[in-house]
Amino acid sequence: MKVAITGATGFVGTRLVKQLNTQGNEILVLTRNSSKARKIFPSSAFPKLEIVEYTPTQSGSWQQAISGCDAVINLAGEPISERWTPEHKKAILESRQLGTRKLVEAIAQAEAKPQVLISGSAVGYYGTSETAAFDETSTSGNDFLAQVCQQWEAEAEKVKELGVRLVILRIGIVLGNGGALGKMINPFKMFAGGPIGSGRQWFSWIHRDDLVNLIIEAASKQDMAGVYNATAPNPVRMNDFCQTLGEVMNRPSWLPVPDFVLELLLGDGAIVVLEGQQVLPKNTQALGFQYQYPNLKPALQEIVK
Repeated sequence: MKVAITGATGFVGTRLVKQLNTQGNEILVLTRNSSKARKIFPSSAFPKLEIVEYTPTQSGSWQQAISGCDAVINLAGEPISERWTPEHKKAILESRQLGTRKLVEAIAQAEAKPQVLISGSAVGYYGTSETAAFDETSTSGNDFLAQVCQQWEAEAEKVKELGVRLVILRIGIVLGNGGALGKMINPFKMFAGGPIGSGRQWFSWIHRDDLVNLIIEAASKQDMAGVYNATAPNPVRMNDFCQTLGEVMNRPSWLPVPDFVLELLLGDGAIVVLEGQQVLPKNTQALGFQYQYPNLKPALQEIVK
């Protein structure tokens, strides 16, 4: 396939590009920073990769590069785990809403249209709850992140009017070497790890390798369309997550981590971890998707090793 990717230099995108490259696909990287992308994806190791610099929220000549691609994967967006100043909240929304709108605009203009748009979203769509369980049929929440996800997904939905297959992935907390786990793991390294926040909040997670495989399956599986929760089938309470992480790292996990410590590490985006939601991948499992890491302990063991 020829695959166009936004967010390719991010935590998930870099692993996705490497996997697609290993499989021999042609890759078009849309990036705001071409020099950074060239360092991450040198031509010697990625001979079928093309880099196109773009401004995600603006129309431009970059949109012409979409024509001839078989799939478009939309992972771009300003990071959540920072201080939510009014300016940053605006950037969080616009990078997703306008960024997706301009991508759909590019698909509309393409002479040879892609067969599928795979567009990221987040489990924040459902809002937060300690008691409810959410699947793909559940209604949306009404907090800031839920509203962002609603507007993000609404822009992606417009691609269906062009006859292009759409897959929306509502992504949980992605576990891998880095990302949110890379910040949360520090207290444990210093023998100061333990329950974060109340400890009763739900932690809906997915191993980065499973997410990458799900994205690739969405690109190639013609009958896959609609919304899928990109989470492992076994979410856990935060207490259980921290206890398991402590076991895997051979570190104690009894010292509670106050909310303010996580907020120092993750900014206002700590709400994702401090409140949380129990999200079940009903549609994803109905596909017969094979998780490499359906359970938390083996996932953390693979990462921490």
